[in-house]
Amino acid sequence: MNSGLSTVALPLALAIIMFGLGLSLTIGDFARVAKHPKAVVIALVCQLILLPAIAFGLVLLFDLPPLLAVGMMLLAASPGGTTANLFSHLFRGDVALNVTLTAVNSVIAVVSLPLITNFALGHFAPTDGTGSLGLQFSKVVQIFAIVLIPVAVGVWVRRAWPAFADRMDRPVRIGSAVVLALVIVGTVIAERENVTGYLADVGLITLIFCILSLTIGYLLPRRLGIASRQSIASSMEIGIHNSTLAITIAISLLDSTRIAVPAAVYGVVMFPVATAFGWLITRGRADEQGPSAAAGSSADRDLDPAAG
Repeated sequence: MNSGLSTVALPLALAIIMFGLGLSLTIGDFARVAKHPKAVVIALVCQLILLPAIAFGLVLLFDLPPLLAVGMMLLAASPGGTTANLFSHLFRGDVALNVTLTAVNSVIAVVSLPLITNFALGHFAPTDGTGSLGLQFSKVVQIFAIVLIPVAVGVWVRRAWPAFADRMDRPVRIGSAVVLALVIVGTVIAERENVTGYLADVGLITLIFCILSLTIGYLLPRRLGIASRQSIASSMEIGIHNSTLAITIAISLLDSTRIAVPAAVYGVVMFPVATAFGWLITRGRADEQGPSAAAGSSADRDLDPAAG
């Protein structure tokens, strides 16, 4: 285990990403839940209940080794992030809803993520040379610190210096993407001797999980009467996970690079899959969306300075 990677690089990388997330949020984003309560509740049910259940079923179906099984559950429990907002904008989703879901999910994850991860650790009981694993209270406090404190600082900066936050939005988004890529590369290098085997173990399951996450995130809201733009936002929020958070928890708090592997692979898979999925669900919908789509895009640009 590279101690520099686990103790300095990963927490710092995650802090940068979560600070960037905070720069895109305001207190009003949390209050906005009242405007779309049905859409928010459906998305949260998908994120907090359906995705972990699907991941659990896939893990059993693919008979993953214990540590990789825990890694899949950790990935499923990880919330969305700023990348989901960008993809939602690109495919004419309701970015305001994305921002709201990201804000709410980031708070809930402080509780839900340790619960799901500890369930997976207890169920799959990985003991292959790693000793005792678990997210005890002290580690939950660390999750709180690395998730919410940078977000809170970002929200405060935006409130105090909104013009600065707007100027920094694009650079921080680009920096976050670069950081995510470096985190994934670092994880792969740390496990380079086992990369081929891990890809064989989790490549297909992460692909299936990504497709199912995006599909359920879109179709379930649509079937329950949610408008197309809100359903697109839900799909991107549910399908694009914060892989850096999952990797950081696996390596820095659980001291296991193997548990980080599913998140690292997913971090590579989700971008092309989300792009293809977004193109499919928006293909041929221009006539249906018409002027409202243009108005929505204009509103999104107000909320998303990085969109240009």
